[in-house]
Amino acid sequence: MDIALFERRSEYEWHIKPFGKMHVPGVIFASETLLREMDAKVYEQVTNVAMLPGIVEASWAMPDAHWGYGFPIGGVAAFDADAGGVVSAGGVGFDISCGVRTLHTGLRIGDIAAVKARLADALYHTIPAGMGSTGTIRLDAPEMDAMLRGGARWAVERGFGTATDLERIEEGGCMRGADPSQVSEQAKKRQRDEMGTLGSGNHYLEIQQVTDVYAPEIAATFGVKTGDIVVSIHCGSRGLGHQIGTEFLKRMVIAAPGYGIELPDRELACAPIASPLGKDYLGAMRAAINCALANRQILTHLTRSIFSQVLPQARLPLLYDVSHNTCKVEEYQVGGRTKKLYVHRKGATRAFGPGHPDLPAAFRDAGQPVLIGGSMGTASYILAGTEQGMQLAFGSACHGAGRAMSRHQALRNWNGRHVVDDLEGHGILIRSPSMRGVAEEAPGAYKDVSAVVDAADHAGLARKVARVKPLICIKG
Repeated sequence: MDIALFERRSEYEWHIKPFGKMHVPGVIFASETLLREMDAKVYEQVTNVAMLPGIVEASWAMPDAHWGYGFPIGGVAAFDADAGGVVSAGGVGFDISCGVRTLHTGLRIGDIAAVKARLADALYHTIPAGMGSTGTIRLDAPEMDAMLRGGARWAVERGFGTATDLERIEEGGCMRGADPSQVSEQAKKRQRDEMGTLGSGNHYLEIQQVTDVYAPEIAATFGVKTGDIVVSIHCGSRGLGHQIGTEFLKRMVIAAPGYGIELPDRELACAPIASPLGKDYLGAMRAAINCALANRQILTHLTRSIFSQVLPQARLPLLYDVSHNTCKVEEYQVGGRTKKLYVHRKGATRAFGPGHPDLPAAFRDAGQPVLIGGSMGTASYILAGTEQGMQLAFGSACHGAGRAMSRHQALRNWNGRHVVDDLEGHGILIRSPSMRGVAEEAPGAYKDVSAVVDAADHAGLARKVARVKPLICIKG
């Protein structure tokens, strides 16, 4: 990207002055190297988002930003309903409430060395992964609606975990305002057999080792220390979320002219928050958030069952679970007044700072755990939300490495079998039903996650706490 297009405010903050129909500036948080490497479409999409009605403060992009559908992936934007603000299906994305959940194990590397391959195989044969994967749970119509209303709470009530899990999940494991009646029968049909499944693409379940701790006091609060073995689960709302996104995008494109909305890009299809269509989408989207939370809760239960067989001494309490494809109602100071804003985070993680009332009491002084996924051959990170980040971008941070090339390009560059063999040579066991999928997700297809995390840390969006490396990866 041409950095001459930006006004540099700091080493890691780049501004685009409003022009044309932009209501607010565009802001990208990145190092100069990361910014130069970004696709020019990121600039275009950041400025397009800034043209949407009722947007507040800025159209932001995180250090892992890359081209997406309408909004850039890594995009953040907040809208004021009282000022004609909108809700955008493209601003949430198709995999609604995709997120990361990390579990402690109480184990060290010596505990798993002798059973590493056995553990990898057992997880692979128990955790359904891949395109169209289905599990053993079948939901009839009443149970489907109960799940969409209850989220992880529903899962715990059905025996998939404990009540203590809910204390460490965003929204307490259940998103309020979900309306299953706004979820189509086709979306529910797609999800009927997909609960407790990883899906495909960049989703995974990883066994990881903590290699570095950067903020010992916060790490101690999070219960993380060097050498620990942890488990991370990255997935979302599967077919149900995708169907909701597809259907509401079409409805919003058709309805936009009637609401007097001129779209700079039809992929930015949206509806006024206060409109019937806006309310319908919010009800459906919140139901999809609950679907994702329930899905990760069931996957946690399956993971615990495998550890109990292979490593019965392990205990897998939840560190935290946070989503990165959502629209949430949050309160912020805008122009000296407290306002309820509809904060869209697409490929961006909520990162509340210390003292925020929505955080579990255990984390109130440290800030929210911010879970950043890498690729299957590189590091992932645990960060903590900061007070500065609350001011910079309404408590938002990056969500992962971010793609550096398309899946088609990755297929031209890598062979899945070769990737698996190469990673095994580096001590990382990959289990996947699709060698094509492995090639598409080759580590080289992604940006340098360490550079992305360092940019988020230096910009003040979130504080770097710990680095983890993969040992086993179950890949969809």
